[in-house]
Parts: sequence; structure tokens; C-alpha cells
Amino acid sequence: MKNHVLGIGGLFFRSKDSQKLSEWYRIHFGINDAQSNELWITEKGPTVFSPFKQDTTYFGGPEQMFMINFRVSDLDGFVEKLKTAGVKIDKNRMNEAYGKFAWVYDPEGNKIELWEPA
Repeated sequence: MKNHVLGIGGLFFRSKDSQKLSEWYRIHFGINDAQSNELWITEKGPTVFSPFKQDTTYFGGPEQMFMINFRVSDLDGFVEKLKTAGVKIDKNRMNEAYGKFAWVYDPEGNKIELWEPA
């Protein structure tokens, strides 16, 4: 069977201040928004697609309907850079056989997962 889906082509979500939030993601994560002339080109690697149960607490309270997981290099160094820039950092960390995890929050309170694959 041919796999017609090649990857995620975009992520679209509501925001209280879309321009401010787009700028935050550009500054801290290097991700240009759809309005720029340069689209974000990701590196080849694994992508997890996993619906969670409605009552999950893994990525925040019931008001957060999704969580972005970014693959990163040098998780510890990146988290320190974000902390120095004033980004809200979750105190929890996780080390698993398949990688290390940390969580941060964007200015609108969305929890973001950072994953450094093993």
C-alpha cells in the first residue's frame, strides 16, 4: 500500500495575539510564520502522531487541546538559553531510553514539549 501522507505540512491554531505569538516563536524557536517569505524547513526525523484521552493531564489543563513537541539538539543548552531569555520553563524533566524531555510555555500559556532523541 502506498503511503500518500508524506509529513505534516502545517500547524494551525487559534491565538489571542497571532502577530505577537508568531514573533515569539520566530525569536525563540527560529520558526517563521506563513506570512513570511521563508517557510520553516524541518530536518528529517521521526514524528509522533498520538491522540490522547480527553481527560489527559500530560499537557496541561482541559483548555489546552493540543501540545507541540519539537525535536531539539542539546536540550540542556537550549533550555538554558530559553530560561535566560525569560521563557517560562516547567520544573519537570524526563529521561527515557528514547530521549530526554523538557517543557516550556509560550506567552499564551501553551505547554510545549522539547525532545532530544537518544
